[in-house]
Formats: sequence, structure tokens, C-alpha cells
Amino acid sequence: MVEKVFVTYNEVHKLCQASADRILNEFKPNLMIAIGGGGYVPARILRSFLKRHSAPNIPIQAIGLSLYEQLPSSKPSDPSDPVETPGTKVTRTQWLDLSSLEMANLVGKNILIVDEVDDTRTTLEYAVRELQKDVETAARKLGSGEKTQFSIFVLHNKDKTKKGHLPQDMMDDGRYLAARTVSDVWICYPWEATDIDEHDKLAASQAKY
Repeated sequence: MVEKVFVTYNEVHKLCQASADRILNEFKPNLMIAIGGGGYVPARILRSFLKRHSAPNIPIQAIGLSLYEQLPSSKPSDPSDPVETPGTKVTRTQWLDLSSLEMANLVGKNILIVDEVDDTRTTLEYAVRELQKDVETAARKLGSGEKTQFSIFVLHNKDKTKKGHLPQDMMDDGRYLAARTVSDVWICYPWEATDIDEHDKLAASQAKY
């Protein structure tokens, strides 16, 4: 049976708060790209902690990637309790408009990619690889030699063998940050809940992860 861990909005808020200083001082992002749908809420919370007096808010752009697939319930008696498992193919559900100014605005920036969980790392690998390719294309069109630097923030990293790989220079430079590393459990985030009171009740009753 899959072990589930229930995370509350309060916990997400505090994980973002605890990570903000390092992100601001080391990654120095001037643009965030949230991977939907799990990266949207952390990116928005994080932006509040990255805001500095008299400085503008860091813009957030969004991409949508899907890797998970839903399997039958882990409880045969409760078909409303589905379990999801990582798939094998990343599917784009939303991407930046390559024909607009969006891509040009990425050139020469410090870009923070935000997602909720680093599970198999397949989605993160895809996002970094494809965004790098698109930025390089935009830079060539602009005739720009400016360097675009990517970094990553996730709420949770699962301590497991990864199928995907991130650029070695990113890992060597410490441009990857997980607010917390956990065992290979199924993490239930509050924005996935259909009954938030029940979700919070389950979170309160579980042992701290």
C-alpha cells in the first residue's frame, strides 16, 4: 500500500519562507517559471518572500508538463481514492509562446524554475533541457551573447534513484534547492484536495514526516 503524507498550506508557506534567503542571495532570480500545476502556488508564495523594498515583484511565467498517470484505487473498497504513479513520457500541456516577446525576455536572465516535487526528475530534466534550447534559439535571433542561467527550487525531493538528470554545472554550482528531502512516499498537497478540512485533519493526525 502506498504511504501518503499530507502537506498543509501552512507547511508550504514555511518551506518557501525558509528557502527564500538562499534563493535571493545565491540564485538572484529576476524571473520565475512555474511548472504547472504543482509549481504555481509555491512560486506565488515564494515571490512574496523574494520581494525587496522599492524593487518590482519578480515576474512569474508558467509552463504545463504532465508525467503522472492515474491508477485504480489503492483501496478496492474506496474507488474515490485513486493512486497516481509517474509515467514515462513528458507531455506539454502549456508552453511559452515562442513567437512572442516571452522568449526574448528570458535571454540573459537568472531564471528560477519552481515545482512542488522532484520525484523521478524526469519532468525537471525535460523543462531545463527544452527551455535552454528555446532560449538559445531566441538568443541567436537577437544576436545576443548574454548568458541565461537556470536554477531550480522544489518543496520536496524524494530520496530515490532518479531517472532524469540535470546539467552537471547546475548541480556543481549548487543551483538546485529542495526545501526538504523525504523518503519515497506519496505527497498529497493541499491544492489537490477536494475537501480541505479533511485534508488538514489527516495532516494533523499523521506523524511528522
